[in-house]
Amino acid sequence: MNDMAADQLGKAVSAESGRSSVTVYGRLGARLRQTLTALAAGRVMGEHKSPGDASLLCLQGRIVVHAGDAAAELGPGDLVAVPPQRHDVEALGPSVMLLTVALH
Repeated sequence: MNDMAADQLGKAVSAESGRSSVTVYGRLGARLRQTLTALAAGRVMGEHKSPGDASLLCLQGRIVVHAGDAAAELGPGDLVAVPPQRHDVEALGPSVMLLTVALH
């Protein structure tokens, strides 16, 4: 996982979008999907709809999840349930996170 995180962070930092991701687990028909996402410092994954039952684990760096008036700052090892409403994710520094989504 650490090697994948370093690889994705390198790609994110050099990408025009400042973002890179790879599916770690989620074969066709699976009821669980895990995606490793890296964001360059200062980049934001713009506001988007909640994927349903999901969690976000910060692996490296610092991120902030904004949902309405609420915000949660995460550092390495911090885990949060993804808010059930529209939200965005901001990287305070070069960051890597693992999104786990329960598919129905």
